[in-house]
Amino acid sequence: MPATISFPVVTPGGPRTARVVHERRGAGRPLVLLHGIGHHWQAWQPVLDILAVDRDVIAVDLPGFGASETLPDGIPYDVDGVIPVLGALFEALGIERPDVAGNSLGGLLALELGRAGLVRSVTALAPARFWTEAERRYAFGVLSAMRAGARALPPPVVAWLARGAAGRAALTGTIYARPGRRSPAAVVAETRALREAPGFRATLAAGSTGLFTHDIPDIPVTIAWGTRDRVLPRRQGVRAKRVIPGARLVRLPGCGHVPMNDDPALVARVILDGSS
Repeated sequence: MPATISFPVVTPGGPRTARVVHERRGAGRPLVLLHGIGHHWQAWQPVLDILAVDRDVIAVDLPGFGASETLPDGIPYDVDGVIPVLGALFEALGIERPDVAGNSLGGLLALELGRAGLVRSVTALAPARFWTEAERRYAFGVLSAMRAGARALPPPVVAWLARGAAGRAALTGTIYARPGRRSPAAVVAETRALREAPGFRATLAAGSTGLFTHDIPDIPVTIAWGTRDRVLPRRQGVRAKRVIPGARLVRLPGCGHVPMNDDPALVARVILDGSS
């Protein structure tokens, strides 16, 4: 069952308390999983049990998403605000320099944690901020439309749509190449998470400028991209490889923007290989 952890963070107004929900399974070397914008820790559910055979796996609801509380007042939803909070979370969880894997926004945060020296290895699945300005505008338009749709549909309509494969495709086909594999309950829950995420708007606004331009030469980095990503085209992976020349660039055949659902065995293997 998910647990809530409270821990102190520094803000411009003084010490405050952050509260983060997480799911922890397995034993071994710690592996932290970070979801994308508007999602929740359950995005990783298809791979959790595979990873937990060998690892102490901690799937996190980022602040302002899922069941986690919003960031304390004074902490912005940008990289400079969120990375110290994640560092404080690691300390509160009793883990030092864990391996980290992230998807989309979570992939960007994983890379930033690597740059900050807070993790042992990084696996970034379709990480943000390797786009052109046109690609960014397109991606933000897609995400904003998904959010608007989630907020406009009454929950009974979402539940009705989720019962059928066509309805699940309508609700989640933008992020999954194989939306029919997602259970009705999972689709209802992630649509609710997208609709209710209080950190969505501020996080999207914080990502409107800037690219990831830093090499991470001192730890293993894996960048993986689905061949059917409809949000961030896979050519962005080639740009990421140019920025981080030592990174391993992996193709995820038949996978969409959130590949954990589309091919759990492949994604788990990529994560484990990248953090071995």
